[in-house]
Amino acid sequence: MSSAYQKDFDGWNQEKQRLNQLSPTLYFHAREVWWCELGVNIGYEQDGTNAQFARPVVILKRYSTNACLIVPLTSQDKIGTYHFDVGEVDGRVAKAILSQVRFVDKRRLINKVDMLNHETFEKLRAAIIQMNLS
Repeated sequence: MSSAYQKDFDGWNQEKQRLNQLSPTLYFHAREVWWCELGVNIGYEQDGTNAQFARPVVILKRYSTNACLIVPLTSQDKIGTYHFDVGEVDGRVAKAILSQVRFVDKRRLINKVDMLNHETFEKLRAAIIQMNLS
């Protein structure tokens, strides 16, 4: 693996330990777009970027006051079964990465940046359901 693809697992481990100590008072709901600390992951699993190992995500479902189901977003112009155009989010064109839906604790959420309109959100949910039934 070339140095251009080196992953900072040690840095993420330190950040994850810091996150684990938090007890934030924040409220989140379906349709909202948040910056979320996804971390450094294995292989083709979606990583966060920047010093906080974060990327924007759409909250698909709130399971409790402490956890939710999310789908990561990318600004990469990808087309295909596993990507869904959600339009402009936080000033950038965004695509949901349908294959990367995951459950996260609210301690990973950094700040709310946007909210999808109802129509786009319902189409996104339908695309995720359809992909998982195929």
